[in-house]
Amino acid sequence: MIMKHLSILVPKGTAIVDTIIGTYNQFKMANAFLKQNSIVKEENFDIDLVGLDKEVHTFSRLFSISPTKTIHEIEKTDLIIIPGLVGDLDKQIEKNYGFVEWIKQRRVQHDAEIASLCRGAFLLAETGLLNGKSCATHWVTHDTFVRKYPQVKLLPDKIINEDNGIYSSGGAYSFLNLLLHLVEKFYGRETAIYCSKMSEIEMDRMSQNQFVIFSGQKDHSDEAIKSIQEYVEANYSEKLSVEHLAHKAAISSRNFVRRFKKATFNTPIEYIQRVRVEAAKKKLESSTLNVQQVMYNSGYKDVKAFRTVFKKHTGLTPLEYRGKYNREMAVL
Repeated sequence: MIMKHLSILVPKGTAIVDTIIGTYNQFKMANAFLKQNSIVKEENFDIDLVGLDKEVHTFSRLFSISPTKTIHEIEKTDLIIIPGLVGDLDKQIEKNYGFVEWIKQRRVQHDAEIASLCRGAFLLAETGLLNGKSCATHWVTHDTFVRKYPQVKLLPDKIINEDNGIYSSGGAYSFLNLLLHLVEKFYGRETAIYCSKMSEIEMDRMSQNQFVIFSGQKDHSDEAIKSIQEYVEANYSEKLSVEHLAHKAAISSRNFVRRFKKATFNTPIEYIQRVRVEAAKKKLESSTLNVQQVMYNSGYKDVKAFRTVFKKHTGLTPLEYRGKYNREMAVL
């Protein structure tokens, strides 16, 4: 087997250090498993921690990582992994913009595959390689990502996404699921199962919907729409219609729908659904109400409609969600 090369980027500024260390450890574990089982005579991946320079980077004021190579020392690589970024993303991109052209050239000239972890998708999107392609990232930054990169098809529910050799993961520690996916692709299912068991990471977890906390999409300047959002959030259990909301905002129905979607990236009906589902989730997590009571309190009258909308936004039925997140009800 021909030795492949893995480049794990070490960004300047702030990053989720676990996405660097965790990636390194998972691929080292996969290499070791192949050696121990005599599947190959050498490691499948030669691994480098790649920086813009050789400067030691300290993350969270506690953890130091030294790049083993700089981008100027690596002409060809087979897989590039971009760790999760944190903090002010615009500043982080500016500090690490030196990676952008290097990533692009490795893809164009050498057909390198690329994976972004969590909010590392923002740096990947700067390359333009995601234009016209699909991508996942942390649910908390979905609105910002859509505004910043409208040519990318964001998949808000995905934990793992693959589009023609470009990979991305949802938020926080879901990067571990993408790493298992990559291990399976490059090393095989047997190695991925081994890494899954040794690291106690659940395999084949694909959706991050159940983890989303919907807090409204108010990072916009349309005050009329913002007031309607607040009205919906205060009156979600009441009967709400587009016509009623448009009248309350003193806007024609057609213009109201257009402005609402432009401001929130949701239609008014979608927004009402999300507010109601979030309210239902909180009741299922913390109360002893049965599902039908939760349904009525959340503004729904039809069990089938409630179940359908709830599963669409969480990936679970109301009963499954309550069983997973309500410890008191789970033991009854």
